[in-house]
Amino acid sequence: MDNYEKFREILHRHPSGAPQSGAFDEILRILFTPEEVAVALGMVFVPRSVQEIAKIVGVSEDEVLDRCESMANKGIVFSREKDGEMGYALLPTIPGMFEFPFMTGGGTPMHDRLGKLWMEYHHEALGREFTGSRTPLTRVIPIEQTLDLSLEVLPYEVISAMLDRATSFGLSQCACRVSVAACDKPRDVCLTFDRLAKFLVERNLAQEITREEAQATLTRAEETGLVHTTNNSQDRLNFLCNCCTCCCTVLRGLTQLKNPNAFARSRWNAQVNSELCTGCGVCEEDRCPMGAIEVVEDVARVDIERCIGCGLCATVCDTEAISMVPREYTPETPRTISEMGLTVATEKGRLDKFRELMKR
Repeated sequence: MDNYEKFREILHRHPSGAPQSGAFDEILRILFTPEEVAVALGMVFVPRSVQEIAKIVGVSEDEVLDRCESMANKGIVFSREKDGEMGYALLPTIPGMFEFPFMTGGGTPMHDRLGKLWMEYHHEALGREFTGSRTPLTRVIPIEQTLDLSLEVLPYEVISAMLDRATSFGLSQCACRVSVAACDKPRDVCLTFDRLAKFLVERNLAQEITREEAQATLTRAEETGLVHTTNNSQDRLNFLCNCCTCCCTVLRGLTQLKNPNAFARSRWNAQVNSELCTGCGVCEEDRCPMGAIEVVEDVARVDIERCIGCGLCATVCDTEAISMVPREYTPETPRTISEMGLTVATEKGRLDKFRELMKR
């Protein structure tokens, strides 16, 4: 077994997964040099010092530092400084190794090849793996202005409240639309926060922005019909994507791969007041990304089973006939990112292997 396959097996212990595939083997060989992958074999999904990694892989500390810096600059491993010492960690396939190398906009022959390979990998194996647990890794978050705040609205459903918890903000190109390029929706709408944002900004993979600029980015995304998706946890925002159904990995898990657990729908669904509805069809034709709305006899009707609770339809209803109401039932959102990851690893039957790796 060569080092690339050993490395893939390590990545596959993460809840996101990295199933075996010829496409992924080529992806790894494009992203990592043989020298880099040899060092990556000594890393786990939390930061380790250069000294620790060097001891495991049997390479000098100077060489380990050079290779870790090279990988971090490419966005294929994570780095952070703590107490004056650099630490380096593996990134999962999604979100991480797929997205970060595209966040500056792509446009090179290497990026073009990677885009084709990631698309092949998504259809062949990764899409099913990423969505292969009862608990999704991502969730839809509704447009805030569509929520009736007189009802019970949970703190993690309110984007402005979640933004207030963040201290750092990063803005990047959407890796999905850069790599797939199937639509003309805005690309500069991918938001990251706190440690992840700091890493991407430091490595010139994101632009540092303010909280107000982050909110303005979300407004711009809403106006163009993009769906807000984020990590499926209550504690904090790690990333906030603005997704289309033709390019984005998260939504395509449902629209193309037909996996009902591709992502968690929001706790809300659209409801139409038939007395106010004029049957104009804007919600059906221009806004609903899931085809969940149909105008029948001049009244819009919502298929609740297909509605993902994004709120895009309600924002364009001139008569305010569409409102967002709580669903009868939605699974509980994991309290923390860590809890979410451990739950997904358990459901996929590899919690023990993941824990074994992290204790290595």
